[in-house]
This record gives sequence, structure tokens and C-alpha cells, in this order.
Amino acid sequence: MRPSRFLLLFLSCVQHCSGYSWQLVNSEYVKQALAKVGNPNVLVNLISRRVRQLTSGGGSSRPLIDQAGTMGAADIALLELIEGKMDFVCDVEAEEEPQPVGKKRRGR
Repeated sequence: MRPSRFLLLFLSCVQHCSGYSWQLVNSEYVKQALAKVGNPNVLVNLISRRVRQLTSGGGSSRPLIDQAGTMGAADIALLELIEGKMDFVCDVEAEEEPQPVGKKRRGR
């Protein structure tokens, strides 16, 4: 996937999750976070989940970084990931395809 196409997909997912209007995300943050995570789909899921937490107002809605100031929720989530304040675990075993299980037939 080309970086510009991925960035548009990422922005649309974050906009949809946060319910806020378009706010530009720092593309350098996206590149650094993608280098750390490796999989664009995982990155979108991580950041969109954290954006939902930041915008919900619940217990985990406070930024984990100091320089949050006027940054958008997606930039805050990306920086948290880049700086190691947020971690993730990717379950490798879940990526294996499930084996089909045959139905037991009644004897005739």
C-alpha cells in the first residue's frame, strides 16, 4: 500500500472513530509509528482505539505525554506509541487458518 493511500485510510478511520471533523495528522508521526508496528492494519486499529479512549472522557482519557497541548487526539496517540508509552501485543497464533472440522455422520 502506498504511504499516501495508507495515510488517507488512516485519517478516515480516525475521523470516523473520534466523531470530530478532519484534523491533519502529522505524517512523520504516522511513518515512525508504522515503522514501529510494521502492519498498517494493526496501526489503524491501535490508534483508532486510543483516539476513542482519549475523546470519551473516561478514566483512560488523559494523554500519557507531556507536550499534548493543542495536538489532536490522533497525534497524541501516535506520539504515545512512538515514545513507548503505549504498547501492543500481536497474537501470532491467531493468524493461522482454522482447520475445518467435519461433521459426524450417523451410521445407516
